Amino acid sequence: MPNPLIGLEAVFELIGREAKVLPATGHAFEDLEKPDIEEIDEMLYHKDDEDGGKVSAFAESPEPDPSAIYFPTPKISRNQDHLFRFFVDGSFRTYMIGTGVEGTRSYPIQLAQIGGAVVYRNDDGSLKRHSSRFEILLVLAPSDTLYNRLKNLENSLNGLGRFRFRVVNYKAEGGQTGVDYFDERNKAGGKIRHEMHLLEVELIDTTDGQRNEDSWLILDGAVKLADFINKPYMIGVAKSFSKNLEFHLGRGRGSRKLDITSLLAGLPHEHRTAAFSTYGGKVAFWFVRLREQKEVDYPLMGVVKVEMPVRPEYCDQTNKIRKELIDRISSALVAERNVCPYGADARWHCHLYPIYIAEKIIKTGFYSKEVLTGAIRWPKLQEVGNA
Repeated sequence: MPNPLIGLEAVFELIGREAKVLPATGHAFEDLEKPDIEEIDEMLYHKDDEDGGKVSAFAESPEPDPSAIYFPTPKISRNQDHLFRFFVDGSFRTYMIGTGVEGTRSYPIQLAQIGGAVVYRNDDGSLKRHSSRFEILLVLAPSDTLYNRLKNLENSLNGLGRFRFRVVNYKAEGGQTGVDYFDERNKAGGKIRHEMHLLEVELIDTTDGQRNEDSWLILDGAVKLADFINKPYMIGVAKSFSKNLEFHLGRGRGSRKLDITSLLAGLPHEHRTAAFSTYGGKVAFWFVRLREQKEVDYPLMGVVKVEMPVRPEYCDQTNKIRKELIDRISSALVAERNVCPYGADARWHCHLYPIYIAEKIIKTGFYSKEVLTGAIRWPKLQEVGNA
């Protein structure tokens, strides 16, 4: 059976003609994100916050007492309130395949698969695939001449099986890439994450007209992109999050300062924290404990971070989100902790099962490393010092 990505040979041939290429040792290897992708995103977003990760404002009404910031959220089953209907996840795999050299400048060349899926839950609790999309990205920072020639090839290669093919310049605008302190490969990684988030936005758009106050969507991860903030009736739920947040609660003699561990260590089972304001007041976030601490190894396990755009339809006259809506969302989330894929993933303690299914759809839809790397055919390496 021929390699479904055989058409990529024309791309590698063009790059080999226009630039000197140093192939990756061992043909190609997968770039793995460390730390977790959600922690990377949050670190970059908070880097640009005016408060630098210091949290001091509440986002709910009535405003909580700074000395009492935990609220009970007993689970609400689907039979009582089937609030969450759509579940969206995105994922990517990135392979370092070589280094391009043009004149005195060099750049990494990466090949990435990005994918996303929407899972819909029926009235009886059964799950089905609502929609899914996949793309293959060639990510590099070539000269304008080479980039334009690669873009001309793009359309002719969009018959690569289920996948759309695109050439992406990682130095072009768009995406939280941390360009001031990340190296070139991490800049490319930031661009790939951004492209994955845009794919998630496209998938969320497929549910427009189906979401309402009684039919919400859960996105796996943060909602800080402007494209996410503009979407009604959706929340982001993060299984991992930055550990560098500081909470400055209250003013004067009764003020309190908490780090994230102190905040969550005291959070009881089936409770949430107060909702806090971030991202210039555009986003509210809070934490919900899904599992008792005796079920897990340390206080930050069994807790998810919830993010929610601050939209007029959620707020009262104070322009803060109504407490009863935050309670409703949190209680419905507590009920999502089961069924749990125990042992199948290190994050089992905070998995939401429909999100887990969306992840499986994406991972089974990706091409294997053998198929992807089997399509890489660089021209014979020339001596870089030769003109």
